Amino acid sequence: MSELSLLMTALTGAESALLVNNNAAAILLTLSALAKGKEVIISRGESVEIGGGFRVPDVLAQSGAIMVEVGTTNRTYASDYERAINAETAAILKVHPSNFSLSGFVHSAPLGKLASIAQVKAIVIIEDQGSGALIDPAEFGLSGEHTVAQSLADGASLVTMSCDKLLGGPQGGIIAGKRELTERISKHPLARAVRADKTALAGVAETLRHYARGEATTKIPVWRMISAPMSELEARGHQICAAIPEHPFELIAADATVGGGALPGQTLPRLALSPRLDQAVDIDLVTRQLRMGNPGVFTRVTEGRVLIDLRTVLPEEDERLVEALRLLTPALNVPG
Repeated sequence: MSELSLLMTALTGAESALLVNNNAAAILLTLSALAKGKEVIISRGESVEIGGGFRVPDVLAQSGAIMVEVGTTNRTYASDYERAINAETAAILKVHPSNFSLSGFVHSAPLGKLASIAQVKAIVIIEDQGSGALIDPAEFGLSGEHTVAQSLADGASLVTMSCDKLLGGPQGGIIAGKRELTERISKHPLARAVRADKTALAGVAETLRHYARGEATTKIPVWRMISAPMSELEARGHQICAAIPEHPFELIAADATVGGGALPGQTLPRLALSPRLDQAVDIDLVTRQLRMGNPGVFTRVTEGRVLIDLRTVLPEEDERLVEALRLLTPALNVPG
């Protein structure tokens, strides 16, 4: 068993795991190996488009599987899946909504209930989790995201996930779950075409080691940003402002989205640095100068204010941020 598989086993309870080049490839390979020529049941509310314009129905079609939609856009029940199962059914597919959320009069069949149905009917249940959460974001005030371990404990045969997003590593895709299934998948001819390179393998393995050591929130950038307390952001913000008295800045509190195809609709409190600009100053000039500097600083513009989100700046980058902000030219007419 590879080191990556051993790490995923220890972290999630999976029996085995396989790395490919991204999560779309993970789904394509899984369905090609397990469901070609067979039916795969999916909720209409989960027949989604993911990043880059790729659509789940297209991936299903490319794999050779036959998509069977059940339920409605907003409400799908376990009984909808159960009624659709027949001798031609290979799998149930649950898909993470990625960049959107439905609210109001909605219902989604729980994974555990679907897993029970799949077990009785002797079919596979696959969850495209997308985000690859190995830590429960609820610890930091974010809800609505299951961890990989939770999905496997609820009975998923296989879980596929991205390695970037909430997992926090380089781009890649992981297929984790039952050993018999991952071995079948690894032997499919397409597996070689979508395998990850050695650089990605090393990067993902190192990322997983941080989780295994219990240091994800101190070593993995996305979790460092998510877990940073507002008190720390405020203290850093005041230090940065004090270091550049020639250019007055304000600290502005607001909400920030995690983004990146995870936690749709969820926000975290953030603190942003904002230069006090004269009304005559061209904001595009300010943002361009910061962007083209060394180091480059990418900002947001909200309601006519230039914002630098401190949650997305790691503490060890503060000195370089100060250097960049000191380079704002006097021609910008920043008032005292």
